Amino acid sequence: MTIAQKTRRPVAVAAFAVLLTGMLGALGCQPAQPVAQQPAAQSAEQPAHVRRAILPQKSPNTGLPFSPGILAGNTLYISGHLGRDSVTSQLVAGGIEAETRQSLANIREVLLAAGMDFKDVTSVTAYITDFKDFEKFNAVYREHFPTDPPARATVQVAALNAGAHVELQMIAVKP
Repeated sequence: MTIAQKTRRPVAVAAFAVLLTGMLGALGCQPAQPVAQQPAAQSAEQPAHVRRAILPQKSPNTGLPFSPGILAGNTLYISGHLGRDSVTSQLVAGGIEAETRQSLANIREVLLAAGMDFKDVTSVTAYITDFKDFEKFNAVYREHFPTDPPARATVQVAALNAGAHVELQMIAVKP
């Protein structure tokens, strides 16, 4: 028996074991089916495995395939928002300051539709096209997070959709 033949058997056995473990784990991780569904009004929080799209009425309609927010349990995942006017869906004029204000206004609508506000935001990712605008961006951002701001990463990118200067993405958690 060659070395290649000797090593094939243990590798095949290990691969089968990993496959079997994955299958058993998947079967064991299925959420239990409830005996009776409780009306949503009776439960203050939704189960962690329930995922609900948050679609505020005052939200730009870009026609793109994403939800403004997804609520999973008590955690709200907010999609990246440009500074689009909520009626025309066009970018607002005025550069990074105006776009940041509008982006935050649009995000507030998502938060409110999920029963939250900026106080519940735990993490922000900011994408800006030019760090020369960083101070202007921060001045507007501070208006919405004056104390105890959430964790944040700010990244300069080469370009954003529709020629925008800023895009904000957030995560919020209901207490």
